[in-house]
Amino acid sequence: QVQLVESGGGLVQAGGSLRLSCAASGSISSINAMGWYRQAPGKQRELVALITSGGSTNYADSVKARFTISRDNAKNTVYLQMNSLKPEDTAIYYCYADRVRSGGAYRYNRWGQGTQVTVSS
Repeated sequence: QVQLVESGGGLVQAGGSLRLSCAASGSISSINAMGWYRQAPGKQRELVALITSGGSTNYADSVKARFTISRDNAKNTVYLQMNSLKPEDTAIYYCYADRVRSGGAYRYNRWGQGTQVTVSS
């Protein structure tokens, strides 16, 4: 059973910073891409940032130059450093892994339970 567990969300003032972490567990041999999506009230879930096992990254235009994604493959953990936060960054942030090798089989499209990020103006 592959599980993704997020931590690090919270309440911060505009201009502040937060760091999210997501640890994957469950007899994992490898993970292809990991990343973060977010969903604000009344809006669709959207991509924030992705990082491959080789370190290639992809960001939403709205967070470029403010957010940085990184990962520790040995710990099966992905991080999101969020700087210069804006009220429009307020959302539930979900950790995502697209292909996880676990127990000799591949598991696809795994999600964490989400962590709330609230940015006050």
